[in-house]
Amino acid sequence: MSDVLDLTCELISRPSVTPDDAGCQALVAARLARAGFAIESMRFGEVDNLWATHGQGAPVLVLLGHTDVVPPGPREAWTTDPFAPEIRDGVLYGRGAADMKSGVAAFVVAAERFVAAHPDHAGTLALLLTSDEEGDAIDGVRRVARTFEARGTRIDWCITGEPSSTRTLGDLLRVGRRGSLSATLTVRGVQGHVAYPDQARNPIHLAAPALAELVARRWDEGFESFPPTSLQVSNIAAGTGAGNVIPGTATVQFNLRYTPHWDAPRLEAEVAALLDRHALDYAIAWHRSGEPFYTPEGPLRAAAREVLAAFAGAPPEESTGGGTSDARFIAPLGAQCIEIGPVNASIHQVDEHVRVEDLEALPELFLQLVERLLAPPAAA
Repeated sequence: MSDVLDLTCELISRPSVTPDDAGCQALVAARLARAGFAIESMRFGEVDNLWATHGQGAPVLVLLGHTDVVPPGPREAWTTDPFAPEIRDGVLYGRGAADMKSGVAAFVVAAERFVAAHPDHAGTLALLLTSDEEGDAIDGVRRVARTFEARGTRIDWCITGEPSSTRTLGDLLRVGRRGSLSATLTVRGVQGHVAYPDQARNPIHLAAPALAELVARRWDEGFESFPPTSLQVSNIAAGTGAGNVIPGTATVQFNLRYTPHWDAPRLEAEVAALLDRHALDYAIAWHRSGEPFYTPEGPLRAAAREVLAAFAGAPPEESTGGGTSDARFIAPLGAQCIEIGPVNASIHQVDEHVRVEDLEALPELFLQLVERLLAPPAAA
């Protein structure tokens, strides 16, 4: 069994459902300490974060990942135990196999190989792991980033190991992400009997025109490689459980995925202005998941494009699609951020998996990227 496959299996066997790290970071820290990395554990609340560094000064290159996984769901739905890694027909199965214990293991192996080959490399190579990426992401990288900002820790480049490839390893390079803003809107009316609507105010009827305007609005035409900003209603709830009662309140949940044309405060103000125009009696609670970020052309993006093209046999698609990642907390520190990882077809699913061939290629992919950015000229 190869080094990266062995480590991935060790990580999968630890049931680190958010926010429980289940000892994953201690395992990684011990290996990196033996390789000469300085180790700092940063625990906030129930969340474990690991900051491991080798070298000093600029440029600072961070390998960013998470050790937590989503719950496996019913164990009987899996072909084998989700926390007992198993290889079948050249494929490794287990919760976290793709998202993202394979990426974490590949980071560790690549980092070990890099410092062994280049002990006096330029700048700083760092690994940042959290156990709060799949959850609320409050005490994970978001909190670590605030700590870094307060103490003046700089980051120049960040590579996130999230599963980004679509069909083959290296066919997609994530160069940005949309912002994400969620809302819970409560519209207040007056409860009453459906036979006497004049004695009530139906909050569903009151909210409907405003919701129709929100959904129909064209927020922008996109930005660079970003698709246009979109608003999606995810839930509408009202009623008392009786079919002859006009409810007193209606609750609507929606989410905005937005381009760099916008930021959260401006979007919140736009939505509030629209609701006010419709004269609604309402309350709205916002959750700011993260602002959009975009990495323009530069050393990081160019190096990644060249390395991925060699691995995939063709230049990668350079995309800003998909959901969000913890890079959204690192980008505001001034870092250029990209995302590279294994195929994402099975993430969060029953029988999550990664091809062993892809897994064993991943450390070399990351190693080549790190060498292009930090290896001294004489060794490049």
